[in-house]
Amino acid sequence: LLARRSREGVARRGHALLTQKRAALIAELRRLGLAAGHKRAELEQTAAAARRALGQAVATDAPQAVASAAAAAAGTVPAAVSSRNVAGVRVIELAAGRAARASTERGYALAATTASIDLVAESFEAELDALLELAAAELNLRRLTAEVARTTRQVNALEQVVIPRLAAEQRAISATLEQRALEDWVRASRRREREVAR
Repeated sequence: LLARRSREGVARRGHALLTQKRAALIAELRRLGLAAGHKRAELEQTAAAARRALGQAVATDAPQAVASAAAAAAGTVPAAVSSRNVAGVRVIELAAGRAARASTERGYALAATTASIDLVAESFEAELDALLELAAAELNLRRLTAEVARTTRQVNALEQVVIPRLAAEQRAISATLEQRALEDWVRASRRREREVAR
């Protein structure tokens, strides 16, 4: 009985901790979800503007000129990944350099290109910046969602299976102990009655 009571206490403390963990994860998930929603909307607007600019540049400057400028403007964006801990879950933080560059740093000759090609380059650099901001948020949303689901399953298992089973076992053990105590009392009473009768 004492062991079951101890195990139930541990289960209840674990339930309380998991409930707190789930609340912290949901708060972080809500915060990241709002931020990701804004970033996703921004990315969609930026991507639409970049596609429009590309279509206009291809129509006015010819596909070969746009492709040549794109090949010359190719480059890399430095990025560093770090992580932090939110209720036991590693959350990724992506620190990426800006893809946006000045028109003189793109690698193509300014005299050989037009303003529409510069607009295409600016638009796609802005789209890449928005995409990099969204990438870490999306990954974290997936991780946090999976962890919230896992923690919820654990909370439900403790709440609906483990704690009720331990309580039922305690009731059964208590009933058995009471029955034994009653039987011992009856036996002791009969012994006393026999001794008095002699």
